[in-house]
Amino acid sequence: MFTSFFGITVFLGLFGCEQPTNTQAICNKNPELCADLHDDSWCRFERGDLIRNRFKLKSIQMPSGEQIYQQLLYLEDYNKCVELAAGVQHILHPERTNERARAFGLSSQTLAQLQETTRGSLDPHLAYYHWSRFNDNEAEAVLFAAEKANKINDIDLQAQLASYYLRIDPLKSKQLYAQVFQGSNQDNFQPDWLLALASLYRFEERGDIEYWLSKANIEITGAKFSSEQMLALIKGNKKLQLKLDHDAILLAEQLEAGKYQQSKLKILLDKDLTKSL
Repeated sequence: MFTSFFGITVFLGLFGCEQPTNTQAICNKNPELCADLHDDSWCRFERGDLIRNRFKLKSIQMPSGEQIYQQLLYLEDYNKCVELAAGVQHILHPERTNERARAFGLSSQTLAQLQETTRGSLDPHLAYYHWSRFNDNEAEAVLFAAEKANKINDIDLQAQLASYYLRIDPLKSKQLYAQVFQGSNQDNFQPDWLLALASLYRFEERGDIEYWLSKANIEITGAKFSSEQMLALIKGNKKLQLKLDHDAILLAEQLEAGKYQQSKLKILLDKDLTKSL
């Protein structure tokens, strides 16, 4: 399905090469990977991610659906950023504005081509992409058939589905988040999962659990919060607050260290899911 697209696009070759240390080195050695991109400091992170991913795909003869999905995401991020940059007029170097506009046009075309090429894919990642972006009914059927058959093992995709089920099927959402945390480690853990899970316990009116999970997220992210609103979750019980704060710090440390198996969160989810059987 993907052969034609990867055959005609200039940025995906079919041979391996030595790993350069930065994006400029990649562009110097592989100018075809960067020829359609702008070349100033705007969208530096988005451009860098896209270039590095293009370089990674260059050595892969048959990219997986997940790898192509990641390329779609990097293209989207770059395209959105360079669209905004193209609207900013550069006074001293007006040619840079034109270069960004050119890059936006080319990246839009490349994104549209890859979207069209992957439409109708049976891969769960690509099905999720087309369902979430275009409300594609066929893609939706493919995605949820794969989920029902337990064929989705990627925790990022499981987390997306868990988020989808939050309101329409809280138990299903909790089951998926249990799988997500089970598969998490130091490298892939996302603090936002705690907030999503906290919202499930809000629906169940279990304010102590909501407080605990929200506070663990705060410990990890350093996010600003209202002490009054947090305390209201546990009806102003400051004694309970001290305990929950201590537990939140411990949970944050465990999850960041990839030690979900040793946490009270695993005990809680296992207990809740067992009760629902």
